[in-house]
Amino acid sequence: MDYAIAVEAFADHLEKVRRLSPATVRAYRSDLRDLGEAVGGGALTEIDLESLRDWLWHATQRGDARSTLARRAAAARSFFGWASEHELIAVDPSIRLVAPKRARTLPTVASRDAMFQLLDAQRDAAESGDPIALRDHAVLELLYAAGIRVSELCGLDVDDLDLTRGTVRVLGKGSKERVVPFGAPARDALGAYLTRARPVLVARAATPGPALFLGVRGGRLGPRTVYALVARVLAPVVGAETIGPHALRHTAATHLLDGGADLRAVQEILGHASLGTTQIYTHVSAERLTATYRLAHPRA
Repeated sequence: MDYAIAVEAFADHLEKVRRLSPATVRAYRSDLRDLGEAVGGGALTEIDLESLRDWLWHATQRGDARSTLARRAAAARSFFGWASEHELIAVDPSIRLVAPKRARTLPTVASRDAMFQLLDAQRDAAESGDPIALRDHAVLELLYAAGIRVSELCGLDVDDLDLTRGTVRVLGKGSKERVVPFGAPARDALGAYLTRARPVLVARAATPGPALFLGVRGGRLGPRTVYALVARVLAPVVGAETIGPHALRHTAATHLLDGGADLRAVQEILGHASLGTTQIYTHVSAERLTATYRLAHPRA
């Protein structure tokens, strides 16, 4: 089979069968197209282990980050594994392909006191009755309370919310559904938004829809707006110039573990497929504990 045709068939498999996120599919397709250019296209069977190693070596010389190299190697292994499984090639050339391990940096996390001050300030702003202020307060409370991803938050419909039980039904990666709890402050903020702000925003929409969170014109709230909101209110708190909505997810997970939550329970709340992904927050908690000890103990 022609290499380019095989890549598109594989991307279709990732999207429709494995149901990976659009961002992951785009990244894998881009990596594999880059490989195709490096080896000059042609037939799928012409690519061997040496070709793959040369491709990664050139990426190293180009200055690609270790995380990029790790992703490229993962894309190649997944692609050729799929091709072998579907008998498009006789031998999988990627079996012995090794890439540098992804460097794992600890996530940016705000302190409990900082989060309380931030959310109290948002609550005070929402008391003005401005629909956007009410919405922003509800968005921030839910992101911190439930630890959900921004894409998950933006995809929520009104029916996904259960204020009585204090839960939200979330459609995560791979279309996996989970129910996540949230506390009283988030419930109060969401209730105020639903009664005092969302009807105002719905009235601005040309075609009202079921989305829980709405933009200024009444359409479904987009990730970019949430990113800008979090960057504006959280960056001064954590002292970082560039901050994204994932910082609230990191903060929620760390605070849960700091409070004694079981690691597997945190895994379920966050919707991580692997416990190993959740374990990074144990390192964050340990670092925070060490820092507190060094500041407080007279013989630290």
